[in-house]
Amino acid sequence: QVQLVESGGGLVQAGGSLKLSCTASRLTFSTYVMAWFRQAPGKEREFVAAISRRGITTKYADSVKGRFTISRDNAYSTVYLQMNSLKPEDTAVYYCAADLTPALRVVPNTYDYWGQGTQVTVSS
Repeated sequence: QVQLVESGGGLVQAGGSLKLSCTASRLTFSTYVMAWFRQAPGKEREFVAAISRRGITTKYADSVKGRFTISRDNAYSTVYLQMNSLKPEDTAVYYCAADLTPALRVVPNTYDYWGQGTQVTVSS
């Protein structure tokens, strides 16, 4: 079945950087919009960023705009999230998701496939 596998999470000090990766298998990667969501303890899953199928268009949550960059490499079926100037409030489990509908949607339950998540912890 379809698999999305995230990596790159970890512990970092405030102001630091991390780069997350998500590699897909058993799906035609270039036909899916890809996105990152995150979920902090006791909170709902929230949209972080999305990228169009060819990587031309991106969308970001206001809370990460200017600090995070989403990108993709269709040749390697991988989507990335470069996170700079990290803040303690960025601490969460980060999930990648795939959506066959060609729109950059922000609602989690509209996405077709999900990874297992990777923990990002930002210390103050």
